[in-house]
Amino acid sequence: MKIIPDYTFETAPVPKLIVIPAQGGATKAMLDWIRISSKNTDVTMSVCTGAFVLARTGLLSGKSVTTFHQAFDSFEKLFPDIKLIRGARFVEDGNLASSGGLTAGMDLAFRLVERYFGREVTERLAFQLEYQGKGWMSANSNEVYAKYKNPTMASKGPICPVCGMAALPSISSTYKGKTYYFCMQADKVTFEGSPEEFVKPA
Repeated sequence: MKIIPDYTFETAPVPKLIVIPAQGGATKAMLDWIRISSKNTDVTMSVCTGAFVLARTGLLSGKSVTTFHQAFDSFEKLFPDIKLIRGARFVEDGNLASSGGLTAGMDLAFRLVERYFGREVTERLAFQLEYQGKGWMSANSNEVYAKYKNPTMASKGPICPVCGMAALPSISSTYKGKTYYFCMQADKVTFEGSPEEFVKPA
């Protein structure tokens, strides 16, 4: 399957809503576009580990966010200036929003529908789509994950520097004499394109 976009970052119309999904990294052009475009969005939202991309724009500095529960520990280590909210289904901070893993992203999407069109319309939409989740009605409904500790982090296993997830020893790259491991090939490619973005100064 090929996805052929109608626009580039340079020619895209100004968006009112930006959705950053879980993905294998981001280019400088993408980060610049998110940073600039978010000045005019109603909402710029991340889903799951898309929070790592949003964090790399600098827009979350001093703000609150959530992400996929298995990435909590690595997110806090990579972005100490951002307040990570554990146990939240989603977090809204100004025009920035973030959600936990996959289905939490669906709840954040329903929450955005509610912001635009109200609860009654959103309840009808959820019924029409046969979506029985109620997390969109309460951001604090992920309490079961509030104290989650990633066993991979606890055992000091390799962590992907791009997305913060558990890495595979079979996917690696060396930069300035140090070996880094990745959870997927796409993250390795992203890292090798601009490793300095993912490596903290000693």
